[in-house]
Amino acid sequence: MSELEFLKAEELLKGDMVGQRVRTRGWIYRTRHKGKMVFTVIRDSSGIIQATLFKGDMEEEKEFEDAKKALVESSVEVEGILVEDARAPGGYEIQVRRFRVIHFAEPFPITKHQSEEFLMDKRHLWVRSRKLTEIAKIKHSVLKAAREWFDEHGFYEVTPPILTGSAAEGGATLFELKYFWQKAYLSQSAQLYLEALIFSLENVYSITPSFRAEKSRTRKHLTEFWHLEAEEAWTGLEGNMKIQEELTAHIAHRVAEWNGKQLEFLGREPRELLKIETPFPRYRYGEALEKLAEKGVELEWGDDFGAPEEKMLTEDEKLPIFITHWPKEAKAFYMRWDPEDTRVVLNNDMLAPEGYGEIFGASERETDVRHLIDRLEAEGASLENYQWYLDLRRYGSVQHSGFGMGVERVVAWLAKAEHIRDTIPFPRTINRVRP
Repeated sequence: MSELEFLKAEELLKGDMVGQRVRTRGWIYRTRHKGKMVFTVIRDSSGIIQATLFKGDMEEEKEFEDAKKALVESSVEVEGILVEDARAPGGYEIQVRRFRVIHFAEPFPITKHQSEEFLMDKRHLWVRSRKLTEIAKIKHSVLKAAREWFDEHGFYEVTPPILTGSAAEGGATLFELKYFWQKAYLSQSAQLYLEALIFSLENVYSITPSFRAEKSRTRKHLTEFWHLEAEEAWTGLEGNMKIQEELTAHIAHRVAEWNGKQLEFLGREPRELLKIETPFPRYRYGEALEKLAEKGVELEWGDDFGAPEEKMLTEDEKLPIFITHWPKEAKAFYMRWDPEDTRVVLNNDMLAPEGYGEIFGASERETDVRHLIDRLEAEGASLENYQWYLDLRRYGSVQHSGFGMGVERVVAWLAKAEHIRDTIPFPRTINRVRP
């Protein structure tokens, strides 16, 4: 082959090089042959492009025979003339002159109409699918946009530990492990460590894996997920909610700007995300109970909302919504009580529209060490494990707030994914730890 530069499919589909000799490489996405013709579609990280081989046009006859033998997922290099053709995917194709097979693939085990269980067993191969590839690109943009927003607003990215000696969200969902001669746990949240860092850096965030041993079998739960968390000094609940909604709108707009093709492939119109504007609607927990009662759902004070209730609360909404001021018995020990109503805490959950459920959990943090001790003792927690955390209130405590965003849940909403397992390359669920 010549020394032409390898071009991506997306570059060729711009049409700027029609009539010129071009070169590309990738994997066979689809292929068929008939007589002296081979029609193949080549996939790379940017997309797909059709390549058509006519035996009489090939510079090496053996390469035509190789193309006939090459199965789906064979890796190839292709060189030929780029032409416009409305029948081809993207409207352009390569009329091939040279076709080099780098590796002849074995018959690919994934075909049409496979079960979800089979696709999960073959996840290491299924990640090559266009659907998962396009969602992965959107996830990249979500993280990129989040970092962009934080950088523009004076936050520092930090790196908290994954191994921990104490719980942030309750012992029932901890993954316990042996750490040399003592017990340790996989982190449920970086929050407690982020709180320690606000006393030097003031505004911090992290993007880390979190682990929850929840025995949930829903389309929204993973046992291992990516957690974007932030903590802000000198900030109350209102300021914290403003940060959450501005961050969410920024992410939505950037994904619409950067990932229009991916969104359209997945069935999401980019303009829908451009309509995500602040402020978001806000409802107190008591108001949410009333809204549910109007829809025929009677819950007791302190009850959590499941997927059906979250869907009912958001079915008439175009924007994410805040549910604030939850009963203190339903929330974690570190959330500050509302001084105007000690039945509730100064917190919020953010629910995505269209039934995608909770995407943010947040609160103003308790600053009084005595209140924290009382809450921990009431829950039967070991104070010894939390002495370092209690020290944060003994030496210069200030008003502060923070939040956690479930990255995969945000991606599921933006990408219109049917199940959260499609938003992470190798999902970990209650019955899945391989591959």
